[in-house]
Amino acid sequence: MVRLGIAFLLILVLGAPFAYADRYRDCNQSKNLDRIIRGCTQIIKRGKQESQKNRIVAYNNRGIAYAKKEDFDRAIADCTKIIEIDPKHAPAYYNRGLAHRQKGEVDRAIADYTKAIKIDPKDADTYINRGRAYAKKEDFDRAIADYTRAIEINPDEARPYNNRGLAYEKKGFVAHAIADFDTAIKLNPKYVNAYLNRGRVYEDKGEKERAIADFCKTIELRPGNSVGTAGLKRLGVTPELDL
Repeated sequence: MVRLGIAFLLILVLGAPFAYADRYRDCNQSKNLDRIIRGCTQIIKRGKQESQKNRIVAYNNRGIAYAKKEDFDRAIADCTKIIEIDPKHAPAYYNRGLAHRQKGEVDRAIADYTKAIKIDPKDADTYINRGRAYAKKEDFDRAIADYTRAIEINPDEARPYNNRGLAYEKKGFVAHAIADFDTAIKLNPKYVNAYLNRGRVYEDKGEKERAIADFCKTIELRPGNSVGTAGLKRLGVTPELDL
């Protein structure tokens, strides 16, 4: 749940009175989630004594911390507070969508991603995540449309190609799926999931040697990964002996 970078709070630290510096440092750091929550909460409690920007950043950072602790209800509440302060704050809708998706509230996630897109229609990540939500609902046509839009915005990003490949596979468009996995791998030669997905499609097509090559590559990139190992075993290959 990262949209506003933690570094935004450097402004708070540099501009803060010495007596308040600790709370800004706590809210600004990224290692100790409880410290983030404590520091940001102290800033939030100051209300309008803080600037609008400071309050937004404090809610954002606290929401990120809550999300990392898997306390999604509190993360959602903090995103909602940001939206109350600034109804056109696209990152808050995006982050709230992420939290809703983590809770399994797919329709609410889609609604928030859609609001974020209306405010900022050039954010590829929002299209990717809305596409994932549509795919979760098995609405693969809308998922493909969102991944395609993300590709148009950022054609050098591998993720939407991989995700679109999965959606094409679900629709039975195997050649399209393989082409997208190929592109994802070309853009990111260390993309383990793309090799796994392509290997599985080759396995389903009966192209054993290509499937083995892809599963072997996943183990080369991520030694011991169980999915690649399972794929090889299905194809009669024992990784410990044959790699």
